[in-house]
Amino acid sequence: LSGLDILISTSSMPKMMAIFWFNSTTIQFNDCLLQMFAIHSLSGMESTVLLAMAFDRYVAICHPLRHATVLTLPRVTKIGIAAVIRGAALMAPLPVFIKQLPFCRSNILSHSYCLHQDVMKLACADIRVNVIYGLIVIISAIGLDSLLISLSYMLILKTVLGLTREAQTKAFSTCVSHVCAVFIFYVPFIGLSMVHRFGKRHDSLLPVIMANTYLLVPPVLNPIVYSMRT
Repeated sequence: LSGLDILISTSSMPKMMAIFWFNSTTIQFNDCLLQMFAIHSLSGMESTVLLAMAFDRYVAICHPLRHATVLTLPRVTKIGIAAVIRGAALMAPLPVFIKQLPFCRSNILSHSYCLHQDVMKLACADIRVNVIYGLIVIISAIGLDSLLISLSYMLILKTVLGLTREAQTKAFSTCVSHVCAVFIFYVPFIGLSMVHRFGKRHDSLLPVIMANTYLLVPPVLNPIVYSMRT
């Protein structure tokens, strides 16, 4: 998870620093598409990793005697590979669809990096395909992952309620860091999606704040979360 945070920061921070420090406010179209793919695919991978971590907590608390046999090193490796493939495969069509659109309006983005929702609004053509596929990605990746994470914690809660007070405390210490990481990742993402879906176009300050929050808050806070006792 920390590695993905580093990669997401690496894909966006150099350009953000160039904008704020050197007033370098332009980016080539192909570079924008590459940055878009990197940010979205890495975010999808991070969501999958959070889901895998939730499954790890579920097995550790609900089936502790089977943890070593269920989450073996080869199986964990396969889960990691699947997270990478899933994130890249789901997000690869986004820049491809954007590439097909004509752009004849303003070329000013509302963020300091390239985001699919922001770039497609600049097109002067029908963007229904982009909107529909974007919703499919959100539902099949973020929506499904968050649903399964919630389900895993419902099952964990059901098991924990039948344990002793000492065991409940131990279970809480096992889960608290992951729960914090989940909220740190999903809350800014949901906020940014809501701004793009329901926000007004002329209100340029709120999207900028939400976009930078979504990209900067998780890498800043996650090291603190990782240092929490589990």
